[in-house]
Amino acid sequence: MAREVRVSAGGAYDLGYHVVWCPKYRRPVLTGPIAARCDELIRTKCDEHGWQVIALEVMPDHVHLFVKARPIDSPAHIANQLKGFTSRVLRAEFPSLRSRLPTLWSRSFFVATVGAVSAATVRRYIDTQYERPWRKGGPS
Repeated sequence: MAREVRVSAGGAYDLGYHVVWCPKYRRPVLTGPIAARCDELIRTKCDEHGWQVIALEVMPDHVHLFVKARPIDSPAHIANQLKGFTSRVLRAEFPSLRSRLPTLWSRSFFVATVGAVSAATVRRYIDTQYERPWRKGGPS
């Protein structure tokens, strides 16, 4: 993946973030139509904010996202916007999520800037989540 430098009125930037978050109690609730809808909602919210989704994988018990954003968008803002939006919509559309969990997402998240390793390495890591030997089954 070649470096894609964007230019704004104040400068040039190439900011990539690897963001991971989990459902409350790390319950494996992100399967089937819930996982598909979660993927769709994340992409919609990223488009709305102008964030570029490089790689996205919705696993049964966590979400991996590699996203490129502007300097004015902090990693915490990105994670909180995505978690809040997806939680509200998914819990409204899938009542089973309301009955099984007090909240959809845990309060925490992991974020790393993509710089110490290449963007291609992070993308390959996210794209091959289901190929890990300790993973049982594939995408639902």
